[in-house]
Amino acid sequence: MAEQDGSAVRDEVAAARRIVVKVGSSSLTTAAGGLDADRVDALVDVVAKVLDGDGKGDGGRDGDGKGGANGRGGAGGKEMVLVSSGAIAAGLAPLGLDRRPRDLARQQAAASVGQGLLVARYTASFARYGRRVGQVLLTTDDTSRRAHYRNATRTLDQLLAMGALPIVNENDTVATDEIRFGDNDRLAALVAHLVRADLLVLLSDVEGLYDGDPRTPGTSRIDEVRGPRDLDGVSIGSAGRSGVGTGGMVTKVEAARIATAAGVPVVLTSASRAGDALLGRPTGTYFHRTGRRSANRLLWLAHASAPRGALTLDDGAVRAVVERRTSLLPAGIAAVEGEFTAGDPVELRDTEGRPVARGLVNFDAKEIPQLIGRSTRDLARELGPAYEREVVHRDDLVVLD
Repeated sequence: MAEQDGSAVRDEVAAARRIVVKVGSSSLTTAAGGLDADRVDALVDVVAKVLDGDGKGDGGRDGDGKGGANGRGGAGGKEMVLVSSGAIAAGLAPLGLDRRPRDLARQQAAASVGQGLLVARYTASFARYGRRVGQVLLTTDDTSRRAHYRNATRTLDQLLAMGALPIVNENDTVATDEIRFGDNDRLAALVAHLVRADLLVLLSDVEGLYDGDPRTPGTSRIDEVRGPRDLDGVSIGSAGRSGVGTGGMVTKVEAARIATAAGVPVVLTSASRAGDALLGRPTGTYFHRTGRRSANRLLWLAHASAPRGALTLDDGAVRAVVERRTSLLPAGIAAVEGEFTAGDPVELRDTEGRPVARGLVNFDAKEIPQLIGRSTRDLARELGPAYEREVVHRDDLVVLD
């Protein structure tokens, strides 16, 4: 594959004003666990200088030692949200752990210790440029439910409006297996959608996506991906090199797919090339947008929620939900399984057991058997007006591809 022209610029990337940057544990910590202050400072140097004027500024301090202009764009006309892994890895050494634990309880304990260390390190490092940071910890519950989604959007927008740089991470100290994003690559793609970003930059320990194992002679970096067909025949590994994170190239490609389908282009490169990536220089792999920007939260429901149960729909209900995009009524339900409460995400399946949609249910699992196959009018007459409503409203429902 031909070498990229170092003098060229990716115009869409260079023009991006609101950028989400995701950095993995391996780019911030030592292999044994614990933060690497030099690595954190190196990343902060790049981010701060780009914010202060396309990487050409002096760090952004004005006359009284404070950072550049507040509000959208700051002195350099750009805003950034940093999705940072590293909390669990940062907590390993202080707790005497020599590797990432497998059990959830010790992962949560490590995250509890490490998250404070991680944010304190970012706070101190960005303070060198007079910049403030704000911590935002999310779980899937915070983003798939309507009110929580609005709160997350409002908080991030306000932090940016006040000139602070949000540091986002999964809330590992309280997240359970059922309410986890699973990896911060996917979280970053969803945050990019949440804040209406112009660009997502995924920083890894390799310089982009390769057509095979990059350690194998003869493999080449893929400069651009315009759609799924460009990845036909490409072998994508499943793990990172360092052993302290959870993501690998598979999660990064999936994150790129989510973001580009939502209208957000993606650059995947190494942390050492972050400056080039943010300035639009052709480093790493550039994933072109494949879909249109959407202003709703249904992307979160599709990609960030773990179903707590399932509803089987009859053929007519499947057609109504999938083709006509209607709400799901009790009359269209054939069966229910799982234990869930009102407001939980559930999977909607056809009679063959195939998932066709996902939505937030309005009833507890124990209530639904008495609703199956019945009209809302009959239910309201027998059980009261609270039962004259949809089981899943169309505004809380997303059809799966």
